[in-house]
Order: sequence, then C-alpha cells, then structure tokens
Amino acid sequence: MAANMNKVLGMYRRALRWPLGRQLFSRFAARQAPYFATISPLINTLEPNHCEILLRKRKRVQNHIGTVHVIAIANGLEMAMGFMAEASIPAHLRWIPKGMELNYPNKAPSDIRCTARVSADDWKPGDLPVKVEAIDSQGNIVVAGIIHLWISEKPPK
Repeated sequence: MAANMNKVLGMYRRALRWPLGRQLFSRFAARQAPYFATISPLINTLEPNHCEILLRKRKRVQNHIGTVHVIAIANGLEMAMGFMAEASIPAHLRWIPKGMELNYPNKAPSDIRCTARVSADDWKPGDLPVKVEAIDSQGNIVVAGIIHLWISEKPPK
C-alpha cells in the first residue's frame, strides 16, 4: 500500500483482488453503521474524492407507490459521502457531518446510483459542501443536493 493511501481505500483495493470482493467489502462497510445495512448497498467505486454506491430497487426500499423511497436514497447518499470522506481526507484532518440539503426532482423507478464528489483541494479546515446525486438507470437525477461537513485538525496525541 502506498504511504499516502489511507486504511479504508487500501482495504477496498485489496478486496477488489478477490472474487466477490466488492460485495464482501460492501457488506462489511454497511455493518460499520447498522442503518446502512438496511439498504444493502454495493460500493461500485471508491477512490479519493469520489464514491459511487448502487442501491437496488427491492421491496424493502420501496414506498407506497412502488418507487425507491427517498429516505433509502438519502441513506445511500450519506454512505457514499462517508466512504468518499474516509477514502480522501488527509491524515491530519477529521470530519463530521453538519447537515444535508436534498431536492427530489424525479421519482426513483429503478436501481439508483448514489454518488458523492469533491475536489482534492477542498480538504482544509472549515466548511466543506459535498455534492451528492442519485441517478436512476435511465440517467435521470432523482435526488440532488449537498451534505455539509465540518473539517478540523485532529488533536495532538
């Protein structure tokens, strides 16, 4: 593992070497915050400053009209943001979420790709708005927004 690669990103890349590694890593990752397991996410992409999670349309994440429930999508977006942050943040910094602003421009009739993305230059103390999007299988944005993070220096040990 490269000296500048963090633990989460290293674990993900090692898991990809194995058959079903992506699925196994995703299950392990979802267990780190038990509410993530409720959506059975698949981490498709995890790299510095970008994460994409697949949320499959299944009965357990649907609402009363048969589309993917926006709260399940918000859960997927929060997971994408969290893993993107863990795979990206410099070792001397830490993060905590401060809030979330989401818009729901379309219904979610299919599997959903939840993405979170920032610029590498954004990792400095202060507010960090993380752009998040949920996109259906036809390429339509079904949820878009910002998750606000507070970035601070780690205290000395």
